[in-house]
Amino acid sequence: MKVIHALSVDLEEWYHSDLLIPHVRAGERVSQVREAVRPLIDLLHRAGVRATFFTVGEVARDHPDLIQELATTGHEIACHTMTHPNLWRLTPEKFRDELEQYREAMERAVSGQEVLGFRAPMFSLDRRTHWVLGELRDAGFRYDSSVVPVRTPWYGVRGAPLGVYRASLEDPGRTDDEAGFLEFPLTACSLGRLRIPAAGGVYLRLLPYPVFRMLLRRVARQRPFVIYVHPWETYPGTPTCPLPFVERLGLYTNIRHTLARLERLLSEFRFAPVREVLDL
Repeated sequence: MKVIHALSVDLEEWYHSDLLIPHVRAGERVSQVREAVRPLIDLLHRAGVRATFFTVGEVARDHPDLIQELATTGHEIACHTMTHPNLWRLTPEKFRDELEQYREAMERAVSGQEVLGFRAPMFSLDRRTHWVLGELRDAGFRYDSSVVPVRTPWYGVRGAPLGVYRASLEDPGRTDDEAGFLEFPLTACSLGRLRIPAAGGVYLRLLPYPVFRMLLRRVARQRPFVIYVHPWETYPGTPTCPLPFVERLGLYTNIRHTLARLERLLSEFRFAPVREVLDL
Protein backbone atom coordinates (compact mmCIF):
# COMPACT_ATOMS: atom_id res chain seq x y z
CA MET A 1 0.00 0.00 0.00
CA LYS A 2 1.25 3.49 -0.85
CA VAL A 3 2.17 5.85 1.97
CA ILE A 4 -0.40 8.63 2.41
CA HIS A 5 1.05 12.14 2.28
CA ALA A 6 -0.39 15.49 3.34
CA LEU A 7 -1.72 18.04 0.88
CA SER A 8 -2.20 21.61 2.06
CA VAL A 9 -3.47 24.86 0.59
CA ASP A 10 -2.51 28.23 2.05
CA LEU A 11 -5.85 29.97 1.50
CA GLU A 12 -5.00 33.65 1.16
CA GLU A 13 -5.46 36.58 -1.19
CA TRP A 14 -2.94 37.35 -3.96
CA TYR A 15 -1.79 40.45 -2.08
CA HIS A 16 -1.15 38.74 1.27
CA SER A 17 2.40 37.78 0.33
CA ASP A 18 4.98 39.57 2.47
CA LEU A 19 6.93 40.35 -0.68
CA LEU A 20 4.01 42.38 -2.07
CA ILE A 21 3.13 44.51 0.94
CA PRO A 22 5.40 47.44 -0.04
CA HIS A 23 4.13 47.40 -3.63
CA VAL A 24 0.32 47.12 -3.34
CA ARG A 25 -1.63 50.13 -2.06
CA ALA A 26 -4.73 49.58 0.03
CA GLY A 27 -7.05 50.60 -2.81
CA GLU A 28 -5.49 47.99 -5.09
CA ARG A 29 -6.20 45.08 -2.75
CA VAL A 30 -9.16 43.65 -4.63
CA SER A 31 -10.28 40.20 -3.50
CA GLN A 32 -9.76 37.42 -6.01
CA VAL A 33 -9.57 34.39 -3.75
CA ARG A 34 -12.93 32.95 -4.84
CA GLU A 35 -11.99 32.95 -8.53
CA ALA A 36 -8.48 31.70 -7.82
CA VAL A 37 -9.42 28.78 -5.56
CA ARG A 38 -12.38 27.47 -7.60
CA PRO A 39 -10.31 25.56 -10.22
CA LEU A 40 -8.26 24.09 -7.37
CA ILE A 41 -11.34 22.92 -5.47
CA ASP A 42 -12.77 21.44 -8.67
CA LEU A 43 -9.50 19.57 -9.31
CA LEU A 44 -9.53 18.09 -5.81
CA HIS A 45 -13.16 17.03 -6.27
CA ARG A 46 -12.41 15.29 -9.57
CA ALA A 47 -9.41 13.52 -8.05
CA GLY A 48 -11.31 12.51 -4.90
CA VAL A 49 -8.68 14.18 -2.72
CA ARG A 50 -9.25 16.14 0.47
CA ALA A 51 -6.72 18.66 1.74
CA THR A 52 -5.94 20.96 4.65
CA PHE A 53 -6.75 24.61 3.95
CA PHE A 54 -4.56 26.82 6.14
CA THR A 55 -6.94 29.77 6.01
CA VAL A 56 -6.28 33.46 6.65
CA GLY A 57 -9.00 34.75 8.95
CA GLU A 58 -9.75 37.70 6.66
CA VAL A 59 -10.76 35.21 3.97
CA ALA A 60 -13.08 33.41 6.39
CA ARG A 61 -14.55 36.75 7.48
CA ASP A 62 -15.18 37.97 3.93
CA HIS A 63 -16.17 34.65 2.33
CA PRO A 64 -17.85 32.51 5.01
CA ASP A 65 -19.76 30.47 2.44
CA LEU A 66 -16.48 29.37 0.87
CA ILE A 67 -15.24 28.08 4.22
CA GLN A 68 -18.57 26.36 4.80
CA GLU A 69 -18.24 24.60 1.45
CA LEU A 70 -14.73 23.39 2.23
CA ALA A 71 -15.72 22.11 5.66
CA THR A 72 -18.85 20.31 4.49
CA THR A 73 -16.97 18.55 1.67
CA GLY A 74 -14.44 17.04 4.08
CA HIS A 75 -11.48 19.37 3.83
CA GLU A 76 -9.65 20.32 7.01
CA ILE A 77 -9.69 23.99 8.03
CA ALA A 78 -6.56 25.16 9.83
CA CYS A 79 -5.14 28.52 10.91
CA HIS A 80 -2.93 30.83 8.85
CA THR A 81 -3.42 33.79 11.27
CA MET A 82 -6.01 36.54 10.90
CA THR A 83 -4.17 39.07 8.72
CA HIS A 84 -1.13 37.12 7.45
CA PRO A 85 1.59 39.01 9.36
CA ASN A 86 5.18 37.85 9.37
CA LEU A 87 5.75 36.44 12.88
CA TRP A 88 9.07 38.25 13.16
CA ARG A 89 7.12 41.51 13.50
CA LEU A 90 4.78 40.34 16.28
CA THR A 91 4.95 40.33 20.05
CA PRO A 92 3.32 37.46 21.95
CA GLU A 93 0.46 39.82 22.82
CA LYS A 94 -0.17 40.74 19.19
CA PHE A 95 0.07 37.08 18.19
CA ARG A 96 -2.58 36.14 20.74
CA ASP A 97 -4.78 38.89 19.32
CA GLU A 98 -4.32 37.43 15.82
CA LEU A 99 -5.43 34.01 17.07
CA GLU A 100 -8.44 35.45 18.91
CA GLN A 101 -9.60 37.40 15.86
CA TYR A 102 -9.12 34.28 13.75
CA ARG A 103 -11.25 32.17 16.07
CA GLU A 104 -14.02 34.78 16.04
CA ALA A 105 -14.00 34.92 12.23
CA MET A 106 -14.03 31.13 11.98
CA GLU A 107 -16.84 30.80 14.52
CA ARG A 108 -18.97 33.14 12.42
CA ALA A 109 -18.15 31.21 9.26
CA VAL A 110 -18.54 27.64 10.53
CA SER A 111 -19.71 27.49 14.13
CA GLY A 112 -18.16 24.68 16.13
CA GLN A 113 -15.42 23.94 13.59
CA GLU A 114 -12.47 22.31 15.37
CA VAL A 115 -9.18 23.89 14.30
CA LEU A 116 -6.14 21.83 15.25
CA GLY A 117 -3.37 23.06 12.94
CA PHE A 118 -1.35 26.20 12.35
CA ARG A 119 0.99 27.45 9.63
CA ALA A 120 2.99 30.65 9.96
CA PRO A 121 2.83 33.21 7.14
CA MET A 122 6.02 33.17 5.09
CA PHE A 123 7.12 30.10 7.13
CA SER A 124 8.31 32.63 9.72
CA LEU A 125 8.43 30.19 12.63
CA ASP A 126 12.12 29.80 13.41
CA ARG A 127 14.56 30.18 16.29
CA ARG A 128 13.71 33.90 16.61
CA THR A 129 10.00 33.15 17.02
CA HIS A 130 10.23 29.90 19.01
CA TRP A 131 7.83 31.36 21.60
CA VAL A 132 4.99 30.84 19.09
CA LEU A 133 4.98 27.11 19.80
CA GLY A 134 4.11 27.65 23.45
CA GLU A 135 1.38 30.09 22.47
CA LEU A 136 -0.10 27.53 20.08
CA ARG A 137 -0.08 24.86 22.77
CA ASP A 138 -1.77 27.17 25.27
CA ALA A 139 -4.39 28.18 22.67
CA GLY A 140 -5.41 24.54 22.16
CA PHE A 141 -3.77 23.81 18.81
CA ARG A 142 -2.47 20.28 18.28
CA TYR A 143 0.13 20.64 15.53
CA ASP A 144 2.17 23.10 13.51
CA SER A 145 3.39 22.86 9.91
CA SER A 146 5.65 25.89 9.49
CA VAL A 147 9.25 24.74 9.89
CA VAL A 148 11.31 24.60 6.72
CA PRO A 149 14.30 22.38 7.61
CA VAL A 150 16.58 24.19 5.16
CA ARG A 151 17.95 27.69 5.63
CA THR A 152 17.03 29.93 2.67
CA PRO A 153 17.44 33.71 2.18
CA TRP A 154 13.83 34.21 3.39
CA TYR A 155 13.12 31.53 5.98
CA GLY A 156 14.15 28.16 7.36
CA VAL A 157 15.56 26.40 10.43
CA ARG A 158 18.98 24.97 9.72
CA GLY A 159 19.41 21.43 11.03
CA ALA A 160 15.77 20.82 11.94
CA PRO A 161 14.50 17.23 11.61
CA LEU A 162 13.17 16.24 8.19
CA GLY A 163 10.28 14.10 9.40
CA VAL A 164 7.44 14.60 11.88
CA TYR A 165 8.77 15.36 15.38
CA ARG A 166 7.97 17.09 18.64
CA ALA A 167 9.70 20.46 18.49
CA SER A 168 11.30 21.98 21.57
CA LEU A 169 9.43 25.07 22.77
CA GLU A 170 12.82 26.77 23.11
CA ASP A 171 14.22 25.78 19.72
CA PRO A 172 12.01 24.50 16.89
CA GLY A 173 15.09 22.92 15.31
CA ARG A 174 15.49 20.47 18.20
CA THR A 175 13.33 17.61 19.36
CA ASP A 176 11.72 17.31 22.77
CA ASP A 177 9.78 14.07 22.89
CA GLU A 178 8.27 14.77 26.31
CA ALA A 179 7.23 18.44 26.28
CA GLY A 180 7.58 19.44 22.63
CA PHE A 181 4.88 20.56 20.20
CA LEU A 182 3.96 18.33 17.26
CA GLU A 183 5.64 19.60 14.06
CA PHE A 184 5.11 18.42 10.48
CA PRO A 185 7.97 20.21 8.69
CA LEU A 186 7.77 21.26 5.08
CA THR A 187 9.35 18.75 2.74
CA ALA A 188 13.05 18.71 2.01
CA CYS A 189 14.99 15.91 0.34
CA SER A 190 18.38 14.92 1.70
CA LEU A 191 21.06 14.14 -0.89
CA GLY A 192 24.16 13.44 1.14
CA ARG A 193 24.89 16.64 3.07
CA LEU A 194 22.67 18.66 0.75
CA ARG A 195 19.03 19.38 1.57
CA ILE A 196 16.80 20.43 -1.33
CA PRO A 197 13.38 22.00 -0.59
CA ALA A 198 10.58 20.07 -2.31
CA ALA A 199 7.52 21.32 -0.50
CA GLY A 200 5.40 22.51 -3.41
CA GLY A 201 4.70 26.18 -4.02
CA VAL A 202 7.61 27.95 -5.65
CA TYR A 203 9.56 24.68 -5.81
CA LEU A 204 6.76 22.95 -7.71
CA ARG A 205 6.72 25.86 -10.16
CA LEU A 206 10.45 26.40 -10.66
CA LEU A 207 11.89 22.88 -10.64
CA PRO A 208 11.38 20.74 -13.75
CA TYR A 209 8.50 18.41 -12.95
CA PRO A 210 10.53 15.17 -13.34
CA VAL A 211 13.11 16.54 -10.88
CA PHE A 212 10.44 17.57 -8.38
CA ARG A 213 8.74 14.16 -8.65
CA MET A 214 12.09 12.39 -8.20
CA LEU A 215 12.76 14.31 -4.98
CA LEU A 216 9.32 13.44 -3.60
CA ARG A 217 9.71 9.77 -4.52
CA ARG A 218 13.00 9.69 -2.67
CA VAL A 219 11.39 11.22 0.42
CA ALA A 220 8.34 8.93 0.16
CA ARG A 221 10.56 5.87 0.54
CA GLN A 222 11.42 7.08 4.03
CA ARG A 223 8.44 9.00 5.46
CA PRO A 224 5.20 10.87 4.70
CA PHE A 225 5.70 14.35 3.30
CA VAL A 226 3.59 17.52 3.15
CA ILE A 227 3.30 19.84 0.17
CA TYR A 228 1.49 23.15 -0.27
CA VAL A 229 0.11 25.47 -2.93
CA HIS A 230 -1.45 28.93 -2.85
CA PRO A 231 -4.57 29.59 -4.94
CA TRP A 232 -2.95 32.68 -6.48
CA GLU A 233 -0.09 30.56 -7.85
CA THR A 234 -2.48 28.17 -9.60
CA TYR A 235 -4.54 30.91 -11.27
CA PRO A 236 -3.38 32.66 -14.47
CA GLY A 237 -5.55 35.68 -13.66
CA THR A 238 -3.48 36.61 -10.61
CA PRO A 239 -2.50 40.31 -10.81
CA THR A 240 1.20 40.99 -11.26
CA CYS A 241 3.22 43.84 -9.81
CA PRO A 242 6.52 45.38 -10.95
CA LEU A 243 8.97 43.72 -8.57
CA PRO A 244 12.72 43.15 -8.38
CA PHE A 245 13.84 40.22 -10.52
CA VAL A 246 14.23 37.63 -7.73
CA GLU A 247 10.83 38.40 -6.17
CA ARG A 248 9.16 38.40 -9.60
CA LEU A 249 10.77 35.05 -10.39
CA GLY A 250 9.58 33.52 -7.12
CA LEU A 251 6.02 34.81 -7.28
CA TYR A 252 4.98 34.58 -10.91
CA THR A 253 7.07 32.02 -12.80
CA ASN A 254 5.07 29.14 -14.34
CA ILE A 255 1.76 30.05 -12.68
CA ARG A 256 -0.09 28.86 -15.77
CA HIS A 257 1.39 25.35 -15.37
CA THR A 258 0.95 24.87 -11.60
CA LEU A 259 -2.51 23.31 -11.66
CA ALA A 260 -1.51 20.78 -14.31
CA ARG A 261 1.58 19.84 -12.32
CA LEU A 262 -0.51 19.41 -9.20
CA GLU A 263 -2.94 17.20 -11.12
CA ARG A 264 -0.03 14.95 -12.08
CA LEU A 265 1.06 14.74 -8.45
CA LEU A 266 -2.44 13.75 -7.37
CA SER A 267 -2.33 10.85 -9.81
CA GLU A 268 1.10 9.64 -8.65
CA PHE A 269 0.88 9.95 -4.84
CA ARG A 270 -1.86 9.40 -2.27
CA PHE A 271 -2.89 12.48 -0.29
CA ALA A 272 -5.07 13.36 2.70
CA PRO A 273 -5.50 16.29 5.11
CA VAL A 274 -2.64 16.91 7.51
CA ARG A 275 -4.59 15.91 10.61
CA GLU A 276 -5.39 12.51 9.11
CA VAL A 277 -1.78 11.83 8.17
CA LEU A 278 -0.85 12.73 11.76
CA ASP A 279 -3.75 10.55 13.01
CA LEU A 280 -5.29 13.32 15.13
